[in-house]
Amino acid sequence: MITIKIGALERDLENADPSWINQQINGLRRDGHTVCVVVKINEGPVHMTLATPTCSLPGGGRPPNTLEQKIFDLWRKHHLDQRDINGGFVVSFLNELKRVVV
Repeated sequence: MITIKIGALERDLENADPSWINQQINGLRRDGHTVCVVVKINEGPVHMTLATPTCSLPGGGRPPNTLEQKIFDLWRKHHLDQRDINGGFVVSFLNELKRVVV
């Protein structure tokens, strides 16, 4: 199962289309709120939580396995390790994630 949480709202990946992602991020920004995006992945050997730097979450407790490291690399590739993110970064990450995790 893969979920995405933007601000206070969380959806399964299947229900988090690009329009919803962009609406949530743009709405938070418009209202003067910090944009926090959390992606939780629990699929096969992958058990991880990824969060943008503006989120307050504790770090992991073990080294990542090979597939998890690949996902961390994708997170960085799509600039989600930076403070100023946009919906396009999140959508492109999720699209590539689907190909990696399946």
